[in-house]
Amino acid sequence: MIYRVRSKKNISEVASGLEAAAQRHKFGVLGVHDLKAKMQEKGVEFERDCLIFEVCNPQQAKRVLEENAEISTALPCRISVFQDGNEVVLATIRPMAMLALFGEAGLEPVAREVEETVIAIMQEAAL
Repeated sequence: MIYRVRSKKNISEVASGLEAAAQRHKFGVLGVHDLKAKMQEKGVEFERDCLIFEVCNPQQAKRVLEENAEISTALPCRISVFQDGNEVVLATIRPMAMLALFGEAGLEPVAREVEETVIAIMQEAAL
């Protein structure tokens, strides 16, 4: 259900690489949440660097939303980038697993394509 890839790059290099890879694959980065900064802003001590990227391909999103608007609860795709010891981990919930929650078998080809692309983006960013 979760796909992960590890990188020897630092978190800033992975973040830059992820944004560039997303663009190459025609995915937009809709937002980036810096959890460490946000939690500290709220007075909560959180030591681990953790960025959450919201990525989306608008054409693919349109296809699934026209079929079932409730799928909007699972959009956009999220890729988490966090420090784990000496490595940076990129992790996401696989779109195929997410789609299974909605019982929309007809959308499996779209979810498979999105999943393959998100994995490619993550792998490129990690290298």
